[in-house]
Amino acid sequence: MQPIRSVLSTLKAAVLGASLVASAPAVAEEISVTHWGALMYGIPYAVAMDKGFFKEAGVDITGILTSKGGGTTMRNVLASGLPYGEVAIAAVVAAQKEGIDVKIVNLGVRTIADAIWVTMPDSKLRTPQDLIGKKIAYTSPKSVTEMLTILMLNGQKIDLAKVTRVSLGGIGAGLKALEQGAVDAAPIVEPIYSRTKDKYRAYIPAKDVLPPIAQTVGVTTSEFAKSNGPKLKAIVAGRRKGVEFVKANPKEAATIAAKYYNLSPELLETAIKNMVAVDYWSLGKFEIDGMSNMAEGLRVIGELDGPVNWDKLIDRSFLPQDLAG
Repeated sequence: MQPIRSVLSTLKAAVLGASLVASAPAVAEEISVTHWGALMYGIPYAVAMDKGFFKEAGVDITGILTSKGGGTTMRNVLASGLPYGEVAIAAVVAAQKEGIDVKIVNLGVRTIADAIWVTMPDSKLRTPQDLIGKKIAYTSPKSVTEMLTILMLNGQKIDLAKVTRVSLGGIGAGLKALEQGAVDAAPIVEPIYSRTKDKYRAYIPAKDVLPPIAQTVGVTTSEFAKSNGPKLKAIVAGRRKGVEFVKANPKEAATIAAKYYNLSPELLETAIKNMVAVDYWSLGKFEIDGMSNMAEGLRVIGELDGPVNWDKLIDRSFLPQDLAG
């Protein structure tokens, strides 16, 4: 999970790149999705491509550009012949700080319920208060995992100074440190949790200790929004049908997603069912409270000053009428 500050360094170059490709015809209709093929954000897109939902809506999406998130995903969006992508809200805030004129056109993932703090099966940790005097891992400074850790401890009224927070660079590194006894708890997300859950014990599910926090949004450039409304509406509509299919048919959705993810259909079915149970994927309708909770988290880690002007960033005109209100 990329530090927000590093996002800023990629955006100026991305704007220049976008200006160079904007006038060139797109060879293929590709869009960008953060952590495509690795985390759960992209499941509805896999389904929408495979089932022809994008084509039915009026746009032929032939592929997804992958990235590890943050500024890389935003750079892909800005430089693409079809500049649409599902990106972290933090990346949009970073772009706005750079003065880049982007528009949010739909909500993507509406909750952080895929995040869980785990411990070893024989650990004596049972409640959040048991963390006092212990060590908890997070990925990197200014990352979402650091943000969630601070929000969780603050919400449980635990003095931050009484818990040692250890930056280890990644989810995998945190889990390895947990196994070796170097930390007492570590964060994990789906589908990694479903793949490794027999090794660890679920300790603190984020959904149990944090308010609703939206993670991702669909974003485009203001210029593209002005000139390509039908195409954007088609992407939003195709993704919506993908979400609806995933919710109604998790087993088939897992079989489809397995074509794009290096995971078995059985494992993906477990992860998808876990996410359906917490209403993970939004149909697209904006939830300002959840988005503002993410903004508050960014303020906690020092990556945002003052409020976010959602009215300036959001364009609801690409949502169907039942989701636009």
